[in-house]
Amino acid sequence: MSWELVFVTGGARSGKSRHAETLAAGLGDRVLYVATAEAADDEMRRRIEEHQRRRPHSWETLEARRSVGKRLRALDGAPEVVLLDCLSLLVSNALLDEAARRGEGPGLEDAAARAVGEELSDLLNWYGEAGRHLVVVSNEVGWGVVPPSRLGRIYRDLLGNANQQIAARADRVVLMVAGLPLEVKRP
Repeated sequence: MSWELVFVTGGARSGKSRHAETLAAGLGDRVLYVATAEAADDEMRRRIEEHQRRRPHSWETLEARRSVGKRLRALDGAPEVVLLDCLSLLVSNALLDEAARRGEGPGLEDAAARAVGEELSDLLNWYGEAGRHLVVVSNEVGWGVVPPSRLGRIYRDLLGNANQQIAARADRVVLMVAGLPLEVKRP
């Protein structure tokens, strides 16, 4: 069997998660949904609940705000398909952890880039070793305004670079626009 890495990107509320869920369901019966979001407030809790209601009850969920590759390696019996939703929050979590650890001063950008690089390396190494389908969802941040804060600009750059790395490795890349999937890379 040929295992596939699919990258689904697009703007906020473009239909990325729904489309990724449809793709994951089509790739196999046993799906593991890796959730990187944390319910820090009521609005985020509602978003998480909406995502949970949409998913089939047979899907398993792994909540992993960081260390996704390591957490996947630690599982007993990996599923056929892993759906990571989303890379955007994984990168944000890494950046915010570094900012909390060292402050927003000099060196933050390099430290956060190392942390994000480790996350991506672990995830992609797991994918290469596991022999499983991997669907990754991420926001496209390169078409918006330049963030007014330094932290926002660091995030935009980190996520843009992470998206490029995943897209380069992916077998398929889908760009979501107003709920419509546009395949920009095919096997």
